[in-house]
Order: sequence, then structure tokens, then C-alpha cells
Amino acid sequence: MVLDPNQEEPAKEGADEAGTKWWVDVTERVQAKRPAGPAGMSFFTVAHDFEQEKAKERLTDINPKILAAANPPQGGWAYISLAETTYPEKERERLMGLVALPSYARGVFVDCGRSVRMLVTGTPQGERLLDLTLSDAPSFDCWIHNDWVREQLFDDVESAVLAFRGLVVQYLSPKSIALYDSIQARV
Repeated sequence: MVLDPNQEEPAKEGADEAGTKWWVDVTERVQAKRPAGPAGMSFFTVAHDFEQEKAKERLTDINPKILAAANPPQGGWAYISLAETTYPEKERERLMGLVALPSYARGVFVDCGRSVRMLVTGTPQGERLLDLTLSDAPSFDCWIHNDWVREQLFDDVESAVLAFRGLVVQYLSPKSIALYDSIQARV
């Protein structure tokens, strides 16, 4: 099947309102012409024979691995660096201080050099996972039982961090979990 970018495709499950798929269908093989020019050739080489399932597995696998490696204390933060250059320590301490974790949560401050991520989970570890990425375009993602349930974008780091404090309570507090579980039982 050759995709024509000018041809409209009907919306499918896993697609947004415009019908754009977030993941490439593994059942359909797209035959693509190699684009001209060095940039196009480089991208084609990287994307050629892309294995979606392996990519999805790696994407969802990394957060539990980071949590296990960092082993954060209950009610506190651990730190892990994934880059040679590090985020300024003073700013890291300030951000962790702004998100003081309640006793039912544990977090990992993941230093990626120019950007950082704040991973927070409850008990059992990884069952509910909150991920706040602080970069030029801060974003929040939430997974419950390995299902991605929410994404939120923010205008700046400060508003993202302030909102994250409430999101920790909203998704990890025992009261919120009990309410969620009772609603799920009725569905």
C-alpha cells in the first residue's frame, strides 16, 4: 500500500480526529520511495524497517526500569542521570522541593542534561505512573495499569510543576485510587 499524503483516509481506531495514526499499523507495509537529498536519505535510513511493537515495548519499558534502578524511598525522591551534562543542582533541588511527595508516593528525578523528567509512582510501584517532562514544551503523561490515560501540555515549567503537585494527589492518593477502582468495577 502506498500512502498519498494528499488523500484523506477515514478515521480509524487509534487515530486522531484528522485520521492521523499515532502508531504505524504493523499489518500494513508501507512502500516508500527514498526521498532525495542527504536529510531525506538519513531519515529514510533510520525509519526503514521500523519495528513498531519493539518500539512500543521499549517506550513503555523504560519508566519501570528507571524506577527499579533508582529505588526511590517512600515519600521521597531519588536522582538518576542519563546524560554526561547535568541539569543545574540548585534548580533540581528547587523543583523537587516544589513537588514535596506525600507518604503514599515515591519519585525519581531523571536528569537528561538539558531537560528533566519527574517520574512519580505509588504502591505497588509502577502500577500508576506519572511522568512530568520539563523541557521547552513541558508535558504530563499518566499510565494506570500500563494504559496511557492522560496527556497534558503546559506553557512553561512553573505552571507544569504547580499543576503536577495536584496531579500527584489526583492520581495517587488512596482516596482517588479507591474512587477510580469503584468506578472501574461498575464499567
